[in-house]
Amino acid sequence: MSNSRKTDKASATDRMRAARAQAERSDRIRRRVVVGAASAAVLALAAGVAFAVGGGSSGSGSDAAANGPLVVPANATGDGGTVITYGKADAPHTLSVYEDFRCPFCEQLETTTGKTIQQLADAGTYKVEYHLATFLDKNLGGKGSRTALAAAGAALNEGVDKFKQFHDVLYANQPDERSDAFGDVNHILDLAGQVPGLKTDAFVKAVQDGTYAPWAAKVNEEFNKSDVTGTPTVKLDGQKLDVLSNGKAVSPEQFTAMVKQVTG
Repeated sequence: MSNSRKTDKASATDRMRAARAQAERSDRIRRRVVVGAASAAVLALAAGVAFAVGGGSSGSGSDAAANGPLVVPANATGDGGTVITYGKADAPHTLSVYEDFRCPFCEQLETTTGKTIQQLADAGTYKVEYHLATFLDKNLGGKGSRTALAAAGAALNEGVDKFKQFHDVLYANQPDERSDAFGDVNHILDLAGQVPGLKTDAFVKAVQDGTYAPWAAKVNEEFNKSDVTGTPTVKLDGQKLDVLSNGKAVSPEQFTAMVKQVTG
Protein backbone atom coordinates (compact mmCIF):
# COMPACT_ATOMS: atom_id res chain seq x y z
CA MET A 1 0.00 0.00 0.00
CA SER A 2 1.42 3.41 -0.94
CA ASN A 3 2.24 5.99 1.70
CA SER A 4 -0.49 8.32 0.36
CA ARG A 5 -3.14 5.60 0.68
CA LYS A 6 -1.96 4.80 4.23
CA THR A 7 -2.14 8.48 5.11
CA ASP A 8 -5.65 8.79 3.66
CA LYS A 9 -6.78 5.72 5.59
CA ALA A 10 -5.28 7.06 8.84
CA SER A 11 -6.96 10.43 8.26
CA ALA A 12 -10.32 8.75 7.68
CA THR A 13 -9.91 6.71 10.87
CA ASP A 14 -9.02 9.83 12.84
CA ARG A 15 -12.08 11.63 11.45
CA MET A 16 -14.33 8.71 12.46
CA ARG A 17 -12.88 8.68 15.97
CA ALA A 18 -13.34 12.44 16.27
CA ALA A 19 -16.92 12.22 15.03
CA ARG A 20 -17.68 9.40 17.48
CA ALA A 21 -16.16 11.36 20.37
CA GLN A 22 -18.20 14.42 19.42
CA ALA A 23 -21.37 12.34 19.26
CA GLU A 24 -20.66 10.92 22.72
CA ARG A 25 -20.05 14.41 24.11
CA SER A 26 -23.30 15.66 22.57
CA ASP A 27 -25.18 12.73 24.03
CA ARG A 28 -23.76 13.43 27.48
CA ILE A 29 -24.77 17.07 27.16
CA ARG A 30 -28.32 16.10 26.16
CA ARG A 31 -28.58 13.78 29.14
CA ARG A 32 -27.38 16.51 31.48
CA VAL A 33 -29.96 18.93 30.11
CA VAL A 34 -32.78 16.42 30.57
CA VAL A 35 -31.91 15.40 34.11
CA GLY A 36 -30.35 18.65 35.29
CA ALA A 37 -33.43 20.04 37.02
CA ALA A 38 -34.25 16.68 38.59
CA SER A 39 -30.66 16.32 39.81
CA ALA A 40 -30.94 19.73 41.45
CA ALA A 41 -34.04 18.48 43.23
CA VAL A 42 -32.25 15.35 44.41
CA LEU A 43 -29.31 17.42 45.67
CA ALA A 44 -31.72 19.67 47.54
CA LEU A 45 -33.23 16.61 49.20
CA ALA A 46 -29.81 15.25 50.13
CA ALA A 47 -28.79 18.59 51.57
CA GLY A 48 -31.95 18.73 53.65
CA VAL A 49 -33.08 22.18 52.57
CA ALA A 50 -36.42 23.52 51.45
CA PHE A 51 -36.98 24.04 47.75
CA ALA A 52 -35.80 27.51 46.83
CA VAL A 53 -38.15 29.75 44.94
CA GLY A 54 -36.78 30.49 41.47
CA GLY A 55 -36.67 34.03 40.20
CA GLY A 56 -39.19 35.43 37.76
CA SER A 57 -42.38 33.86 36.53
CA SER A 58 -43.24 30.25 37.26
CA GLY A 59 -44.37 29.83 33.69
CA SER A 60 -48.00 29.64 34.76
CA GLY A 61 -48.96 32.06 32.02
CA SER A 62 -47.66 29.76 29.28
CA ASP A 63 -50.81 27.64 29.17
CA ALA A 64 -53.58 29.02 27.00
CA ALA A 65 -56.09 28.38 29.79
CA ALA A 66 -54.15 30.63 32.16
CA ASN A 67 -54.79 33.54 29.81
CA GLY A 68 -58.56 33.10 29.95
CA PRO A 69 -61.02 35.04 32.10
CA LEU A 70 -60.26 35.17 35.82
CA VAL A 71 -62.76 33.15 37.82
CA VAL A 72 -62.22 33.24 41.58
CA PRO A 73 -63.47 30.13 43.41
CA ALA A 74 -66.19 30.49 45.97
CA ASN A 75 -64.73 30.40 49.50
CA ALA A 76 -61.43 32.03 48.47
CA THR A 77 -60.20 34.70 50.89
CA GLY A 78 -57.50 37.33 51.10
CA ASP A 79 -56.67 40.15 48.72
CA GLY A 80 -58.10 39.24 45.33
CA GLY A 81 -59.23 35.84 46.56
CA THR A 82 -55.74 34.32 46.45
CA VAL A 83 -55.72 32.78 49.94
CA ILE A 84 -57.44 29.62 51.17
CA THR A 85 -58.46 29.83 54.82
CA TYR A 86 -59.19 26.70 56.83
CA GLY A 87 -60.53 26.82 60.36
CA LYS A 88 -62.60 29.14 62.51
CA ALA A 89 -62.69 32.71 61.23
CA ASP A 90 -62.51 34.10 64.79
CA ALA A 91 -59.51 32.00 65.82
CA PRO A 92 -57.09 34.12 67.89
CA HIS A 93 -54.02 33.18 65.83
CA THR A 94 -53.15 32.65 62.17
CA LEU A 95 -50.90 29.94 60.77
CA SER A 96 -49.64 30.88 57.29
CA VAL A 97 -48.54 27.91 55.19
CA TYR A 98 -46.59 28.42 51.94
CA GLU A 99 -46.47 25.35 49.68
CA ASP A 100 -46.16 24.01 46.16
CA PHE A 101 -48.00 20.77 45.39
CA ARG A 102 -44.88 19.31 43.71
CA CYS A 103 -42.56 20.15 46.62
CA PRO A 104 -41.31 16.92 48.29
CA PHE A 105 -40.50 18.75 51.53
CA CYS A 106 -44.10 19.98 51.63
CA GLU A 107 -45.17 16.37 51.20
CA GLN A 108 -42.95 15.40 54.15
CA LEU A 109 -44.52 18.05 56.33
CA GLU A 110 -48.10 17.25 55.32
CA THR A 111 -47.81 13.47 55.64
CA THR A 112 -45.85 13.65 58.91
CA THR A 113 -47.43 16.56 60.77
CA GLY A 114 -50.39 17.63 58.61
CA LYS A 115 -52.94 15.82 60.76
CA THR A 116 -51.76 17.71 63.84
CA ILE A 117 -51.78 21.00 61.94
CA GLN A 118 -55.42 20.36 61.06
CA GLN A 119 -56.38 19.19 64.55
CA LEU A 120 -55.07 22.40 66.13
CA ALA A 121 -57.06 24.41 63.58
CA ASP A 122 -60.18 22.35 64.27
CA ALA A 123 -59.69 22.99 68.00
CA GLY A 124 -59.65 26.75 67.35
CA THR A 125 -56.01 27.33 68.30
CA TYR A 126 -55.47 29.10 64.98
CA LYS A 127 -56.86 29.32 61.50
CA VAL A 128 -54.70 28.17 58.58
CA GLU A 129 -54.09 30.41 55.58
CA TYR A 130 -52.69 28.56 52.57
CA HIS A 131 -50.51 30.50 50.14
CA LEU A 132 -49.82 28.24 47.19
CA ALA A 133 -47.23 28.44 44.44
CA THR A 134 -46.34 26.89 41.08
CA PHE A 135 -42.64 27.80 40.85
CA LEU A 136 -41.55 24.15 40.71
CA ASP A 137 -42.97 23.85 37.21
CA LYS A 138 -40.21 26.21 36.14
CA ASN A 139 -37.55 24.56 38.30
CA LEU A 140 -38.41 20.99 37.30
CA GLY A 141 -40.25 21.40 33.99
CA GLY A 142 -43.86 20.49 33.22
CA LYS A 143 -47.16 21.87 34.47
CA GLY A 144 -48.05 19.67 37.44
CA SER A 145 -48.06 22.44 40.04
CA ARG A 146 -50.31 24.64 37.89
CA THR A 147 -52.72 21.83 37.03
CA ALA A 148 -52.96 20.68 40.65
CA LEU A 149 -53.51 24.23 41.92
CA ALA A 150 -56.20 24.92 39.33
CA ALA A 151 -57.94 21.70 40.36
CA ALA A 152 -57.59 22.73 44.01
CA GLY A 153 -59.44 25.91 43.03
CA ALA A 154 -62.25 23.77 41.64
CA ALA A 155 -62.29 21.83 44.93
CA LEU A 156 -62.39 25.08 46.91
CA ASN A 157 -65.38 26.17 44.85
CA GLU A 158 -67.14 23.05 46.17
CA GLY A 159 -66.25 23.89 49.78
CA VAL A 160 -63.32 24.58 52.11
CA ASP A 161 -63.52 21.08 53.55
CA LYS A 162 -63.45 19.62 50.04
CA PHE A 163 -60.34 21.69 49.29
CA LYS A 164 -58.63 20.49 52.48
CA GLN A 165 -59.39 16.85 51.75
CA PHE A 166 -58.23 17.18 48.14
CA HIS A 167 -55.10 19.03 49.32
CA ASP A 168 -54.30 16.10 51.60
CA VAL A 169 -54.97 13.52 48.87
CA LEU A 170 -52.59 15.31 46.50
CA TYR A 171 -49.77 15.21 49.04
CA ALA A 172 -50.51 11.60 49.97
CA ASN A 173 -50.15 10.72 46.28
CA GLN A 174 -47.41 13.13 45.27
CA PRO A 175 -45.31 11.72 42.39
CA ASP A 176 -41.53 11.71 42.30
CA GLU A 177 -40.31 15.27 41.75
CA ARG A 178 -38.84 14.21 38.41
CA SER A 179 -42.31 13.19 37.23
CA ASP A 180 -45.01 15.53 35.98
CA ALA A 181 -47.89 13.18 36.79
CA PHE A 182 -49.92 16.04 38.29
CA GLY A 183 -49.89 17.63 34.84
CA ASP A 184 -52.27 14.88 33.64
CA VAL A 185 -55.85 16.07 34.16
CA ASN A 186 -57.20 12.51 34.08
CA HIS A 187 -54.81 11.52 36.88
CA ILE A 188 -55.91 14.53 38.90
CA LEU A 189 -59.56 13.53 38.44
CA ASP A 190 -58.75 9.96 39.52
CA LEU A 191 -57.24 11.31 42.73
CA ALA A 192 -60.25 13.57 43.26
CA GLY A 193 -62.34 10.40 43.36
CA GLN A 194 -60.79 9.69 46.77
CA VAL A 195 -62.65 12.69 48.23
CA PRO A 196 -66.27 11.74 48.89
CA GLY A 197 -68.69 13.97 47.01
CA LEU A 198 -66.04 16.08 45.29
CA LYS A 199 -66.45 14.89 41.70
CA THR A 200 -69.60 16.78 40.85
CA ASP A 201 -70.30 17.58 37.21
CA ALA A 202 -69.26 21.18 37.88
CA PHE A 203 -65.95 20.10 39.44
CA VAL A 204 -65.08 17.73 36.61
CA LYS A 205 -65.91 20.32 33.97
CA ALA A 206 -63.88 23.01 35.77
CA VAL A 207 -60.83 20.73 35.95
CA GLN A 208 -61.13 19.60 32.34
CA ASP A 209 -61.67 23.16 31.05
CA GLY A 210 -58.97 24.72 33.23
CA THR A 211 -61.54 27.16 34.58
CA TYR A 212 -59.34 28.13 37.53
CA ALA A 213 -56.02 28.19 35.68
CA PRO A 214 -56.01 32.05 35.55
CA TRP A 215 -56.77 32.06 39.28
CA ALA A 216 -53.88 29.65 39.89
CA ALA A 217 -51.60 32.06 38.00
CA LYS A 218 -52.83 34.95 40.16
CA VAL A 219 -52.31 32.94 43.35
CA ASN A 220 -48.74 32.25 42.29
CA GLU A 221 -48.17 35.93 41.48
CA GLU A 222 -49.21 36.85 45.02
CA PHE A 223 -46.91 34.15 46.41
CA ASN A 224 -44.03 35.70 44.45
CA LYS A 225 -44.71 39.05 46.11
CA SER A 226 -44.13 37.57 49.56
CA ASP A 227 -40.78 37.39 51.35
CA VAL A 228 -40.85 33.60 51.24
CA THR A 229 -37.74 32.08 49.67
CA GLY A 230 -38.50 28.36 49.89
CA THR A 231 -41.21 25.81 50.55
CA PRO A 232 -42.52 24.73 52.90
CA THR A 233 -42.54 27.92 54.94
CA VAL A 234 -44.80 28.10 57.98
CA LYS A 235 -45.42 31.23 60.04
CA LEU A 236 -47.51 31.60 63.16
CA ASP A 237 -48.69 35.18 63.64
CA GLY A 238 -45.84 36.22 61.35
CA GLN A 239 -43.16 34.29 63.28
CA LYS A 240 -41.43 31.62 61.19
CA LEU A 241 -41.52 28.09 62.59
CA ASP A 242 -38.63 25.75 61.83
CA VAL A 243 -40.71 22.90 60.48
CA LEU A 244 -37.72 21.16 58.86
CA SER A 245 -35.00 19.73 61.07
CA ASN A 246 -31.95 18.03 59.54
CA GLY A 247 -33.82 17.62 56.29
CA LYS A 248 -36.88 16.03 57.90
CA ALA A 249 -40.25 17.41 58.88
CA VAL A 250 -40.66 18.00 62.59
CA SER A 251 -42.77 15.52 64.52
CA PRO A 252 -46.32 16.34 65.61
CA GLU A 253 -45.05 16.74 69.17
CA GLN A 254 -42.33 19.16 68.12
CA PHE A 255 -44.78 21.18 66.07
CA THR A 256 -47.25 21.38 68.94
CA ALA A 257 -44.48 22.59 71.25
CA MET A 258 -43.55 25.33 68.74
CA VAL A 259 -47.15 26.49 68.58
CA LYS A 260 -47.45 26.62 72.38
CA GLN A 261 -44.25 28.62 72.59
CA VAL A 262 -45.68 31.30 70.30
CA THR A 263 -49.26 31.32 71.59
CA GLY A 264 -48.34 30.99 75.25
